[in-house]
Amino acid sequence: MKTKGLILILLLSASQYMKAQNPDISGYARNYTGVLFDDGGFSILQNTLNLNYTKMGNKVAFKANPLVYQYNSDSLNIQMRELYLDLYFDNFDLRIGKQQVVWGKADGAFITDVVSPLNLSEFLLPDFDEIRIGVNAVRLDYYLGNNTVEFIWLPNFTPTEAPGAGSIWYNQPVFLAPPTFDWSKSDVGMSLENSEMFVKYSALTSKIDFEFMGGYTWDDYPTMHINKQIDMSTGAPVLTGLTIAPEHHRLTLGGGSFSTEIKGIVLRGEAAYYNGKYFQTEDMTAEDALVEKNYLHYLVGLDFSIAGIKFSSQFIQEAIMDYDENMLKGETENTMTFLARGDLLRETLHLELFSYIGLTNEDALIRPKITYDFDDSFSIQLGSNIFAGDEAGRFGQYGDNSMGYMKLKYSF
Repeated sequence: MKTKGLILILLLSASQYMKAQNPDISGYARNYTGVLFDDGGFSILQNTLNLNYTKMGNKVAFKANPLVYQYNSDSLNIQMRELYLDLYFDNFDLRIGKQQVVWGKADGAFITDVVSPLNLSEFLLPDFDEIRIGVNAVRLDYYLGNNTVEFIWLPNFTPTEAPGAGSIWYNQPVFLAPPTFDWSKSDVGMSLENSEMFVKYSALTSKIDFEFMGGYTWDDYPTMHINKQIDMSTGAPVLTGLTIAPEHHRLTLGGGSFSTEIKGIVLRGEAAYYNGKYFQTEDMTAEDALVEKNYLHYLVGLDFSIAGIKFSSQFIQEAIMDYDENMLKGETENTMTFLARGDLLRETLHLELFSYIGLTNEDALIRPKITYDFDDSFSIQLGSNIFAGDEAGRFGQYGDNSMGYMKLKYSF
């Protein structure tokens, strides 16, 4: 705690120094309190200070985005979400430093949006500008009229952050025998060989916007290599022990997205094809209980408005190619999303309903919220996160975590 206090003092001192350089300063302070419906326990008690320092010039600009989370009186999380320098040239721009990268057309889903990993320590509940983790990157945007070629190089790998043990979002896997974990291969070392590369081509035309992308990356989610100890003395294989070794593997992927408007209705699509992704299997004869398959993740969506209310719906499918019946994950998983959003009282009262609907497992996450802007700087938000359906589903497994919440936010 003393170390975090010192870091906070240094951060405030740096803020005073940066203020003397006359940058543009914005941000917010927020209190976020969530209460579980099941037992009235606090699911979250969080205070947040988010600061944005920006300085624009003709040829050079920079951004610094320090962020402070206080989860309770003894827990302080200090991070630099973004810290980068922009260089502007005649036909291209260069961004160097820690940054968030947002790709694709999807709402609430990550298909071609794969450059920045995710912080899933609170599942999918944080705002999407907070759920992405900043990455150290060199990003070059080359402009060809209305078209752009974007190249991104990540010198080091950053994995997705999973919920920790003890969190209400942590699900301990069930094993037939107590496992032993071997973490020796879980880290991806910092080297030129282990860096990641992404490229995207974007085109804006009078009728359609589209993108093509590709990447040579690491799987953000570690593969669980399972070494099984089998007793054959009885004539039939009997599992007596497990050693689990998490390891990240290389992936190559390609995909794209598009959007177009047809008589006031926006049609969107997005897809990514993964080559060489590992999946768990219950086949005891398979090496490490894994199979390597290609994998397709795609969506189609519609956006439209009726009487000033915005509606949006998406169909999302995950599909495993050349499926093996022994795999633990199903051959396909289908999900839909639904969004309705409207403004009242001269756009000071905002009503929104966003839902994930798991078609395969018959479960859902329903997220109604209401936000009132007292003025341009202060707002109050009341909402719920309601998990329902089959406990084996992606959302239904968190049935005990349904909650109501309040956010008080002062922006400056």
